[in-house]
Amino acid sequence: MRLVNKTFDELSVGDEAEIRRLITLDDLFSFAAISGNFNPMHLPDEDGDGDGRAESVAPGMFLASLFSAALGTQLPGPGSLYMKQTLNFHGRAHAGEEVICRVRVAEKRDDGTVTLVTELRMSATGNLLLDGEAVLQAPRQKYDRDGIEVPGLLVERHRHFDALIEKARPLPPIPTAVVCPDDPNSLGGALKAMKASIITPILVGDETAIRANAAEMGKSLDGIEIVDIKGDLAAATEACRMVHEGRAAAVMKGHLHTDDLLRPMLDKTNGLRAGRRFTHVFVMDVPGQPHPVLVTDAAINISPDLATKVDIVQNAIHLATSIGLDPRVGVLSAVETVNPAIQSSIDAALLSKMAERGQIKGGDVDGPLAMDNAVDMGAARTKGLTGEVAGRANILVVPGIDAGNMLAKQLSFISHAEGAGLVLGAKVPVILNSRSDSAASRLASCAVAALHHAARNGILPETQKEAAE
Repeated sequence: MRLVNKTFDELSVGDEAEIRRLITLDDLFSFAAISGNFNPMHLPDEDGDGDGRAESVAPGMFLASLFSAALGTQLPGPGSLYMKQTLNFHGRAHAGEEVICRVRVAEKRDDGTVTLVTELRMSATGNLLLDGEAVLQAPRQKYDRDGIEVPGLLVERHRHFDALIEKARPLPPIPTAVVCPDDPNSLGGALKAMKASIITPILVGDETAIRANAAEMGKSLDGIEIVDIKGDLAAATEACRMVHEGRAAAVMKGHLHTDDLLRPMLDKTNGLRAGRRFTHVFVMDVPGQPHPVLVTDAAINISPDLATKVDIVQNAIHLATSIGLDPRVGVLSAVETVNPAIQSSIDAALLSKMAERGQIKGGDVDGPLAMDNAVDMGAARTKGLTGEVAGRANILVVPGIDAGNMLAKQLSFISHAEGAGLVLGAKVPVILNSRSDSAASRLASCAVAALHHAARNGILPETQKEAAE
């Protein structure tokens, strides 16, 4: 950015400048975080006046700050210092609307101060939102400089999960066996998904512990079916039975170890095997990324061989399609060229060729790719990589569970991502979160499971059903 000012001697009465600004949801979050103003009228996800919708009103002082931007960068520009600002509010602006800010020199004084008329209008209609007068100490020294930069701000919103949840809401609630929901996170996530009409929970486990947990949380379990079974393994076995009986169309992990949940599902006689290997996918909502990122397998298959990786890739492609992504699979290794000493690079090349020959269907597969040139277009072009996947991968297939676990947790704890977890390859979606995951993460996992279940079974949302009828 180049900044050039007008010194006091260069200013003339009648000089004008303007800036335009599209107000975004991120602007509202950023202003709330910086100012400490958490008035729900100004927060995109909150209903501030009880009318059932989020108002997303731009705060008045945020709008007024645009005067400061125009005065400090345009007229008089760098070197100006505020002395006084009057404000008269006439209207409201909302996220998604563009405003235009104008300033005009009205008076120069011998003491080096200037008065400017300030006004803010809606760009589309010209309606006046805000006006007043600014008194400034005008700059005396000339300023003309290129390359002015400030650090960028990244708003840690999880907009992709918000979109998935909204997409799942019109679907019929999916009957879900929630196994051992006797801690606040697992029970809270199930109740939150029920409130959003995404699942109909059936609570399977120690009824006394479940009810005690609900009472401690201040939650009512009225109208919710509870299947009283003591012991984690027994509860997981009962969930499998409920799937076979048609009472449950999904299983959700509660407060128990993953091994105890999956052991009955893997039983060759009474389990939930459906042909492919069980594989786990993290659907990660990473702030700043233009789409969700799927990481697989980070929870079940420890050191997968090539045959297992075929199932890992195919399962992930099906899930990506279910949630509305165009699957672009980047098979990760330490390098982007085949190295006989690095088995993951060989497997990646074979998976890519298998997709090319139709042995893996439904998505573009490329590998080996290093992490940088899988997700960053600049890095991909620097290495001379072309195609649909390099730099644009939305599915990341890791060499093994240790790499996958590290990547998922790095995204969560360093990049502030939220992760939804799902086990694929079973007869029904298995919602698998860490025991420490938040209720919000569990809600997103339920939404992903509902979308995948609907895609597999050709279920239309209620809104589409009404249109079809």
